[in-house]
Amino acid sequence: MTVERLMSHPVVTVEPDDTLEEVQHIFSKTRFHHLLVVERNKLVGVVSDRDLLRALSPYLNTAAETGRDLATLNKRVHQIMTRKPHTVNESASLHEAVAVIHDHNVSCVPVVASGGRVVGILTWRDILRALMRVRRN
Repeated sequence: MTVERLMSHPVVTVEPDDTLEEVQHIFSKTRFHHLLVVERNKLVGVVSDRDLLRALSPYLNTAAETGRDLATLNKRVHQIMTRKPHTVNESASLHEAVAVIHDHNVSCVPVVASGGRVVGILTWRDILRALMRVRRN
């Protein structure tokens, strides 16, 4: 089974200079846990919902919120993203993708075509979904 059959696509991407407020909005409106960061159609990083939570003030939207807390929303994606993420190509096997996720202790792997163009993303949820389909058959 190849990654191409399992990956989620198309993917929602952000750019390195997008604000964390934009990222927060995307996460709040979708069920995504990872966004791929692209620049000039090339993958440059990954930002997760956990990265966002670590970067934002815990006082946002509380009575204790200050201007400094609100300012954390103006940080840029490049300040919190994981750079040079481990990737696979769409013809990679499920085994190869699982090895990348396991060996590098990540929860997703971007799927790229030649030249670094993003074509999808494979998460541990996609892998579990595929395993459940196999089990049912």
